[in-house]
Amino acid sequence: MHSPKSTDRSAPKPNRRTTRWLTVLMGAIALPFAAPAMSAAAATAPAAAPAPAAAAPTGSNPNDYECAGQLSAGKYEGEGKPEGTPIRYLFKCDGQITGYQLQAQVPITGIEGQPAVTSYQNQPLGEAFSCSGSFPGYAVNCVGATTKEAYERISGQFEIGWKLCTEPRVDALLTVTYAYLEKGAITQAIAGPFDLGRPLGCRRTARSGKDRLNAYQGAEPSKKRKHAKKRRKTGRTTGAAKHAGRGGG
Repeated sequence: MHSPKSTDRSAPKPNRRTTRWLTVLMGAIALPFAAPAMSAAAATAPAAAPAPAAAAPTGSNPNDYECAGQLSAGKYEGEGKPEGTPIRYLFKCDGQITGYQLQAQVPITGIEGQPAVTSYQNQPLGEAFSCSGSFPGYAVNCVGATTKEAYERISGQFEIGWKLCTEPRVDALLTVTYAYLEKGAITQAIAGPFDLGRPLGCRRTARSGKDRLNAYQGAEPSKKRKHAKKRRKTGRTTGAAKHAGRGGG
């Protein structure tokens, strides 16, 4: 596990001409993610902001991206005895992204390594994401860029404080962002959340088959049942009134 001071990963640095709008961009990216990333621990240094794409994507609407992924056992990349359990995440989207956030329902204790980007054919790409967060906390925030090709795969690791298959098992939600220039102004798009599900490779328990977005919340109210109940109640009232009328005559 990396200490809070070492979890900020290297990323391409903006040139002097882009400094002003990068400051604005970071504010735009940080606002929607501020609440879930709060923690009592000291925060790591924020990841460097990527340059926005030159123009809006020509394919999917970046606010309507579809992403899918999974969690599995990770691999410790440091030296010595690990302080937590590494969790590997892998996801892909149907369009270019410039940032993403992972939101867990169990405490995240650190970040392992640097995210890797590969093509749909599993060929390594030169793009890189830089991640940071507040640990222990509940979110990992990453900025960078994929190419314009769809379904590029992004993988990385974070750590939790107990074993992979111990209940409650980690179940991370994914939110992705895409920043681009439109008529000289920075435009920010956000898509998600997408549920990466519970970790693969664990034995089934009573909680298996459910995730945070599809957990059983009970039957939804039925309008037909309400109307039927109302009619039955009205019918009983009418019958009682008729009976009272006959008795009084």
